[in-house]
Amino acid sequence: MCIFCKIVKGEIPNNTVHENDHFLAFHDLYPKAPIHILIIPKQHVDCFQDVSAEMMAEMTPFMQEVAVKVGIDKTGYRLITNNGHDGGQEIKHLHFHLLGGGKLIWSHQHEDPHKSI
Repeated sequence: MCIFCKIVKGEIPNNTVHENDHFLAFHDLYPKAPIHILIIPKQHVDCFQDVSAEMMAEMTPFMQEVAVKVGIDKTGYRLITNNGHDGGQEIKHLHFHLLGGGKLIWSHQHEDPHKSI
């Protein structure tokens, strides 16, 4: 059983932000921004590539509610999911990172090779 499934079952404590019958949002233990929330489905799904359109249709408004609840819906936020090993996914349970609470830096920007100097 993965760590997120253990959190859902209550075997591992978390700092819950928002919850319903199908989804759970909680504070990341190692935040990368002033606000860093993990959002997961309670049903185990390995990764984004495996999620159904129906689940995403339900998950989207839940994620929007979380943004409202933590007060970043108007100022802006970043929503990230890593998919698979090469995509940087460390836990094989679909999860989204909701980052906000200040101006976010994007360190993965690339120079445009076609840009004139």
